[in-house]
Amino acid sequence: MALRAGALVRLGVRPLVRMWHSDEPLDAYALVHMASAAGDGLVSIALAESVFFSLPVGQARVKVALYLALTMAPLAVAAPVLAPLLDRGGFRRGISFGSAAGRAIVAVLAAPRFSTLALFPLAFALLVLSKVHGITKNGLTSAYAPSGEGLVRANGRLGRMAVAGVLLGSGPGLLAIKLGGATSVLYLAAAAYTVGALLNLRLPQPAVRSPQGTVDRFGRVPALEVAAVGAGSLRAASGYILFLLAFALRGGGHPPYWFGVLAAAGLVGGFLGDLVAPRLPAGLREERVVLGSLVAAGIGAVVAYRLFTLPVLAVFSALAGMATELGRLAFQSLMQRWAPARAQGRVFVRYEVAFQLAWVGGALIPALIAIPFRVGILLLAGFYLLVGASHVVRPRVRPAPRRGAGGT
Repeated sequence: MALRAGALVRLGVRPLVRMWHSDEPLDAYALVHMASAAGDGLVSIALAESVFFSLPVGQARVKVALYLALTMAPLAVAAPVLAPLLDRGGFRRGISFGSAAGRAIVAVLAAPRFSTLALFPLAFALLVLSKVHGITKNGLTSAYAPSGEGLVRANGRLGRMAVAGVLLGSGPGLLAIKLGGATSVLYLAAAAYTVGALLNLRLPQPAVRSPQGTVDRFGRVPALEVAAVGAGSLRAASGYILFLLAFALRGGGHPPYWFGVLAAAGLVGGFLGDLVAPRLPAGLREERVVLGSLVAAGIGAVVAYRLFTLPVLAVFSALAGMATELGRLAFQSLMQRWAPARAQGRVFVRYEVAFQLAWVGGALIPALIAIPFRVGILLLAGFYLLVGASHVVRPRVRPAPRRGAGGT
């Protein structure tokens, strides 16, 4: 048994050692992103005691509606400062470092104050800085992606590293919360963020590239609008699914373990999306990836509605998770390619705000309206297929790019 455990540890550590010694800038940044994801996962574990699932369904709806409204606040705080800094381009490394170091400091301050009112502004600060990291990642990915790899593959690689970071932090985090409570988990999160800050110091100066797109003063890129509608709809559907599971399953008398099974299947599907993305044909356009994701998820929802058994629902949940992740990766790649170098901040912030609003809007529907679970799946199927149809008939703003999902 000990030999097997040692072999598993070596198998997991070997890729990290390879990335540490790699000359590729994206490998160095992948380690930064993994540390950030590990810290965010640990913070989620620490704050899990305040989650609404312990409340009666009626009380939970009001509290969740307020929570969903508040999820937009960190982005609203970060955006006005972040956009002009990212537009200048040279601050991206510094912003990434500041996000990691800032979260380390805030987590240390929050740990001994977990049971006080001071936790709320400190947790808010952690969310703001996490949003800063997420938006800055787009600029650094476009700068660090190897020219022969392609942006979809680069984003998929970072997605896998984020999953690895969450998994790496989850074991110690769950053990720490049993032994020392949420306070000890926040100290672990601070350690993960500190590692991320130190890893930032190894990053090379990002190269300045000249993407092909045009942008207005509000950060809108006409070439992205069709794909943005599809990717945003997938994000809205993911928020809808999560809160449909949370409320409709509880209110419909389904066994509690259904929620765990279906939620886990969705996470597995997202990870599968990160695995599938690098293996898409090099000539496949990102818009086609978004469209295919919508259609596949819509067909899966129809099958889930008709059969409605736990195994079928689990497969659909995994398919929806994979579709959402593929759509996200495809749109990120388009955005990174087409956002002009001196307008990246405006572009990245604009679409991050739009997609966050889409997720919140989708989540609010089952959070505020009592929808039977099976009916909710049928409504979701119609939504996926309707958006997919509009994606087909809507006129394209730009000609087909020379390179597809595997290109740069």
